[in-house]
Amino acid sequence: MSTDLPPAERETGALKLQILATEHWSLLATRSLTYTEALSRVTIFLAILSGGVITLALVAQADSFGRTFISIAIPLLAVVLFAGIATISRLNALNRDDYRWVIGMNRLRHAYLEWYPELEPHFITSQYDDLDGALRTLGIDRVTAAGARVGSAFHLLQTLPGMLTVIVAAVAGAIGALTALAVAAPPLGAVLAAGAAFVLVMVLMGIWGRESVTSVPPSLVPRFPSTAG
Repeated sequence: MSTDLPPAERETGALKLQILATEHWSLLATRSLTYTEALSRVTIFLAILSGGVITLALVAQADSFGRTFISIAIPLLAVVLFAGIATISRLNALNRDDYRWVIGMNRLRHAYLEWYPELEPHFITSQYDDLDGALRTLGIDRVTAAGARVGSAFHLLQTLPGMLTVIVAAVAGAIGALTALAVAAPPLGAVLAAGAAFVLVMVLMGIWGRESVTSVPPSLVPRFPSTAG
């Protein structure tokens, strides 16, 4: 913004910058709350899982993995499974929210640089509101440090929803094995039931998670796309 402008225009420009900066800080605070809730949700689920495992260990000592253990373990693990699915669903929603806040800050940064383009070399975050711009602001390359391309199955397993998906699938596998034992299936049948339940939950949760991040609401359609985008 040139200093040669009339005082009224300079005052208006300063007011606009103040408004944008206030919005920027608001988005930063909201992102912080998003991270806090995500970690809290994961902590709650892990506490439920740990409590369930300890309870089953105590029951197993008393019943020696008999019919009573199975009748208690299946409903208890079903509750843990529900808590896990609910946690993953909320984490996916929080990830979408975080993406929204990043896009909002990129748009504000674009406005800053429209007025002061000479500051562009000093920014390590992006001014573009497409996927490439969001990833740059988040500090994520298309290929991560672990060598996994963003969006690949290996990369998704490194995220909080992906990690919890594996745990939840393992709980589903345990329920499948216990259910097979409850109907007097042979050990091989219990193993196959556990494997089938594990794979089924992994596939379903993977499809669900991918669909939750591929749809872009109209408010997030890029207005200032990068050349790479």
